[in-house]
Amino acid sequence: MSAAPTFDFAGQPFRMLADRALFWPRHRALIVADLHLEKASWYASLGQPLPPYDSHDTLDRLAALAAETGARAIWCLGDSFHDRDAAQRIVPAVAERLAGQAAAAKLLWIAGNHDGLTGGAWGGEVADELVVDGIVFRHQSKLHEKRPEISGHFHPKLRLNVRGRTISRPCFAGDAQRLILPAFGSLTGGLAAEDPVIAANFPGPYAAMLVARGRHLRFPCPGRGVDDATATPADATN
Repeated sequence: MSAAPTFDFAGQPFRMLADRALFWPRHRALIVADLHLEKASWYASLGQPLPPYDSHDTLDRLAALAAETGARAIWCLGDSFHDRDAAQRIVPAVAERLAGQAAAAKLLWIAGNHDGLTGGAWGGEVADELVVDGIVFRHQSKLHEKRPEISGHFHPKLRLNVRGRTISRPCFAGDAQRLILPAFGSLTGGLAAEDPVIAANFPGPYAAMLVARGRHLRFPCPGRGVDDATATPADATN
């Protein structure tokens, strides 16, 4: 944990973790977005069989980060499950792991456009959004939000050309007012951080950010200043 760099957002020190997550030491809260649990079983239901291990791998990584950070709370910022029928497909072993995680740290599920969560889901609490110390946590960014905001939904990725090779990595996208988290799920795609769909959430320049070798790296992105009504199709980041 000592290698995780600290950065300031809305006057609060956060730690940006290399494995697509955020940690807020003041509240000992591990913050993740877009787990998309049971995505492989969703594909299988459509006749496209994939190895059914994505949920286990995602929860392995979540449990490891919770243990590493000593998190007392885990806030999941929407689309924690890939679709509204995931609860009918989830295997007992995954359900037991979720219940165990809820017993170890307080789970808060922010409802997303995919997951259709209800109260008390998998041992945690469900909310449309959360406000802590003046910062709003929700699934999808709202351009006209005046308060500092942390969200998910867009699955930003940084794409770089290095020595003739294209490298793609999940990243954070943010400015001084809002921060969009990368997708935490093991079986998730993404959008280039400078894509107009992501840029539309920022009124001006912003940055793609990630952690590499213990360093907090920032890459500038131009903002588009487009009204949030045009920002995203709901399934742009499946």
